Amino acid sequence: MRLSDQLQRLREEKNMSREELAQQINVSRQAVYKWENNKGYPDIQNLLRLSEIYETTIDELIKNDPTLQRKIDNNQDESKELDDEEMLNPGFYIGIVIIFLGIFLGIFLGIALGNLIVSTFLNIIGTLIICFYKDILRFLKNIKKDFNEQ
Repeated sequence: MRLSDQLQRLREEKNMSREELAQQINVSRQAVYKWENNKGYPDIQNLLRLSEIYETTIDELIKNDPTLQRKIDNNQDESKELDDEEMLNPGFYIGIVIIFLGIFLGIFLGIALGNLIVSTFLNIIGTLIICFYKDILRFLKNIKKDFNEQ
């Protein structure tokens, strides 16, 4: 049984409206609606509150929803991958190479306007890669995941 079905069943067993539950948990009625209609999942704090209200364990809520379990597993795998990448962070080295390329192009090709623009552009790109390498990777992984899900 999916988490959404369980949450709705448990709420109805307690003879509570979505509004009453939302007030107890301190969320919007729309959030409860989304959870019960499989359009989203409660975060861990809200799962704790729900388990207290429904007098059940989080384990019992999560155990029966294979989709939620896969989502949790995917998030754990993604965080492990990012931890491994931190050790070897090639974004720093790629960015440094691009910055030096920009500097050397500016020095060796002269201070012409076109060369200055290319040099500045390469320096900016290199700096952005150094600063946002992990975010760029995460963005590309999300695009890949979305593409594979379709």
